[in-house]
Parts: sequence; structure tokens; C-alpha cells
Amino acid sequence: MSQTTFETDLKMPETAAAGRVAPQAGRVWRKSAGRGSTLAAHGQPMVWLAGGMLAICVVMIIGLVLLVTVRGMATFWPGPLVSFVLADSQVVSGEITRTSSYQPRPELIEALPPEHRAKAEALLAANEGFAHRDLVRTGNFELDGDHFSWVSDFTVTETRFPQWGLVMERLTWGRFYGEPRQFMIDGRVVADSPEAAWEEFKKYHGEVRQRWRERRQLESKALGKINHAQEKARLKVREAELALQRARLSHGRNSAPYLAAKEELGRQEAIYNENNQLFAAQYEEVRARINDLNRENDRYQLRLATYDGREKVLGLAEVVRAYPANQVSLINRVGIYLDRWLEFLRDDPREANSEGGVFPAIFGTVVMTLIMCICVVPFGVLAALYLREYAKAGPLISTIRIAVNNLAGVPSIVYGVFGLGFFCYLVGSSIDELLFASKLPSPTFGTGGILWASLTLALLTLPVVIVATEEALAAVPSSMREGSYASGASKWQTIQRIVLPRAMPGIMTGMILAMARGAGEVAPLMLVGAVKLAPELPIDGFAPFVHLERSFMHLGFHIYDLGFQSQNSEAAIPMVFTTTLLLILIITLLNLGAIYMRNRLRKKFVVSAI
Repeated sequence: MSQTTFETDLKMPETAAAGRVAPQAGRVWRKSAGRGSTLAAHGQPMVWLAGGMLAICVVMIIGLVLLVTVRGMATFWPGPLVSFVLADSQVVSGEITRTSSYQPRPELIEALPPEHRAKAEALLAANEGFAHRDLVRTGNFELDGDHFSWVSDFTVTETRFPQWGLVMERLTWGRFYGEPRQFMIDGRVVADSPEAAWEEFKKYHGEVRQRWRERRQLESKALGKINHAQEKARLKVREAELALQRARLSHGRNSAPYLAAKEELGRQEAIYNENNQLFAAQYEEVRARINDLNRENDRYQLRLATYDGREKVLGLAEVVRAYPANQVSLINRVGIYLDRWLEFLRDDPREANSEGGVFPAIFGTVVMTLIMCICVVPFGVLAALYLREYAKAGPLISTIRIAVNNLAGVPSIVYGVFGLGFFCYLVGSSIDELLFASKLPSPTFGTGGILWASLTLALLTLPVVIVATEEALAAVPSSMREGSYASGASKWQTIQRIVLPRAMPGIMTGMILAMARGAGEVAPLMLVGAVKLAPELPIDGFAPFVHLERSFMHLGFHIYDLGFQSQNSEAAIPMVFTTTLLLILIITLLNLGAIYMRNRLRKKFVVSAI
């Protein structure tokens, strides 16, 4: 087996007396990589260790993404409706959402009726003491007071799949499970069998929902327009009152400015009183149309029976979606699944955020992230330019760099407290006193809003952009700067035309890192603008059209609210996974857009350099 030998060019002289090689400085050094050497000598264990750690990290990331994807995608799939009859004659009906195995306590077995106890003991013995249980989404909250119930297999005496079991998704109180009994119009029964009642429901439900949407449009748009005009007139009266007070304090009661301000106040009050009559007439007209729509919808009702013998009358306007769960074909299930996804992406949340859509949260997340990037990139790039290109090395610059690096490790909640104190209470309150004094004591900018949240997260991600930009600037070869100077360009011209364009891919990398971190932050947002429910978007038809002072919804805060503030954590778990999946997708899309821009810039400047 051949060996590789490395020898020095220095030869060792031979001594005439001894006739052998003398140990002098010019000795021959030999190092063999063959037999007798160890893996540690070549660093192979560290290579395998590093590769193994990378593989573990990749597996963990893939596992997490797969878990969120599978659980999130399965949330809206319509399952069958099951009715369990228990040993104590209780009936539990609903959709099975999760299954598990556990070891029941002995007192649970002893609590069973004697005729069922032996069967339960035999079942547990066959499964080595383990029992199977299902988490059933029971619905009917206004009747049962619970959203979910665990059902163990040893307590079940009968399992049914009712043919006409309906799943009714409602605006309030969550889902309702039951069988249709009668369909009524104006209190008169027009169908008194499950099949006929269901056919009548399908016949009228579409037009009822159309009227409901028209009513919502009138409430949100028409009444909102009237209220905005009325509030605008009231603020003009308030501004005239403040002007009168300032004139009295500055010039006295008998001065010309005071009399002019008093006259203006009287004129604004007259306009306000005159407009109030017009606003009242418009309000009554819209309200009359809303009442007509409500009366028309109230004509249609469906009587249902639960599986424990109770009845419930539902108005068709309350029902968002309904289907006979045990008669739905695969194609119809796919249709229901896609319809639920569309509702999730484009509608407002309902039922304590556990149902409905998250469109306001999607909008708030995207807008806040974009505003944050617009704010943080210029500041970060300018700071890095000064530190790298203009500032002279010294104790001050070293201190600034240490401070920037330390800021990257400050807990995000600290930034939230700073944003609340500085942006909201100091800057925002000053803006209110200068520009919105007529609205005080109700704050406009002096409270949390999407602008202050974006600026707070811009401060949080600023160190990331500064460090990444400095590294990108340092990577530009000095020869390119020297060539620019040799051509007669000034320092700023060199930076503008040579350094910055070639550092742009690195700057975009810093923006991507800042975007990825800022979009998922929750703690600062809890203090500076994110709220549980804000269905109205910060964009409307009233000037200035974009209202950055308003509170907003955020997907990260929405996940926190579902997981820890929901009235029923079990009901919220499926939506937590679905909302998490959506947040990951949105951040990925934003990052992919930035990566695409970075790659185009990189190709452009690589080609120009060639």
C-alpha cells in the first residue's frame, strides 16, 4: 500500500567518523497519512459532528413545518357527525377532532353502572389497561355550556351516524348540531319532515344571506358616512370654541379677535344644528331600510332537534353555512373545505376569533411589515455608511459598534415599553396637542397605532440592518474605490455609483433578516397598537384615506389571543395551527420577493463587473 511522503529540501550531512546520519537542523521530516495516523489528526470527527448537527437542525425545521402544515390544512375539512350514547344514558353528539389513548383511573370504572362495568374491565384488560378516547366538538353552546367533550370507549354503549344530522355554522354561539324538524315562514310550518325542511332551507338561505350582507354594508358604509360627517361638523364647533378661548386669553373679551372668534363660533353652531336635522333624516332612512331587511329575514326559521331531546329555532340569517354531514359526497366536502378557506382569508373574525376569517390580521401584518422595512432600511444604511466610510476608528466608534451589537440582544418587550413611552405618550401626545386639539381628551396619535408599531419594530431590527450593511460595504473591493478616485470621482460619487450598487445584495440580505424577525414579533405589538379585534381597516374613503394612527390586528397577536385568551383552548387549537401556517406563508412570500430583488441586483452587478 503506497504512502504519501513529504520531505524538506534540506539534506542532512553524513559524518565521516560515525558513518551514519547525524541529528542536525537539516534533518529529513516525514509525515505519513497512512497506517498509524488517527481520524482526529485530520479533523474528521469535527466534520462529522458539524454535519450531524446540521442534519438535526434541518430535520427539526422540516418536522415543525410539516406539523404546522398538516394540522393547519386539516382544520377546515368537514368530518362526519357522530352521536354517542353513554352508559349513564347521556348523549354526546358532534364532530371528532382528536383521538388519544390513556390509562383511566379506577374510580372512573367504579362509577359505571354494574351492567357496564364488566364490559369496561374486559375492554381495558384486552388493551393492557389503556383506553381509547375521542375529543368531540359538541357545539350547541347556549344549551350545553361547553364546546368540547371527551368520550372514552369503555363508556360508550352505542355509536350512531344520524342520516339527517346537520352542521350549522352560525354568526354567534359557535356551531349547532341537530336534525331538521320543521321549516317555517311567518311562523307557519311549510315543511315538517327532515328532507323537506332541508330542501326549503337550501331554497331560501341564499337570498337571506344576500339581504344580511346588504344590511352589513348599510351599517358599515352608509351609517359610517353619516357618523363621520356629523363628527366632522362637531369638531369644527369644538375648534371654534378653542379659538374663542385663545382669543379671550390673549386679547380680552372686548377685543376684535375675540368678537370675530365669537361670531365664527355662532356660525359653526348654526351650521351644526342645521346639519343635525339632515343627518337625523338620513340616519332614519338608512335605519328604516335595515329594519325592513331584518323583518324580511326574520320570516324564515328552521326548527331543529338535538340528540338529547331538546329543540331550537334558528333564523336563517344566523346561519353562515349548513350541510348534512353524513350525506355529503367527496366532491361536496372539497367544496365546503375550499369555501371555508376563502372565508378564512377574506372575512372578519367572529366568535371570539375562533371562527370566521382573519383578513384584517393579514392586512395589518403585511402593512406593518412593509412600513417597518421602509423606515428601517434608510436609517440602517445611512448609519452603516457613516461607520464604515466616514468615521475614523477610535474609542467612540468602537463604543457605538458595541452598543449596536448589544441592542440586537435586548428583549423585544423592552422595545415595546420604549415605543409606548416615546412614540405614543411623548411624540403622539405632542402631535395631538398641535394638530388634533379639538379631539382631546380622546387621543388620535397619543395611543397605539400601526405607525408607532412599525417604528418600534424598526428600532428593534435596526442593528440587524446596520451589521449586514457594514459587512456588505466591507466586501466591496478596495481596488474599485481606488479606480473611482483615480478617475477623478469624489468620495460621495464613489459611494453612490460604485460602493452602494455593489453592496445592495448584502443590504437586501439585511432587510430580509429584519423582515423575518419583525413580522413575527408579538410582545412589542401588545403595547403599541395590536388589538384583539379591529375589523375596520386603516384605509377608508375619508381623508387622509390611510389612517396610520389606528389600532390594527396582527397574525402573531391573533395566535397569542387564540392560544391563551380564548374562552375554550380546545376550540382554538385548530385555528392556532391554521393561523400559524398562514403567518409562515406570508413571511415566506415577503422574503421570496426580497430574495428575488436581491438576486436580480446581484446578477446585474456581476455582469457589469465582467
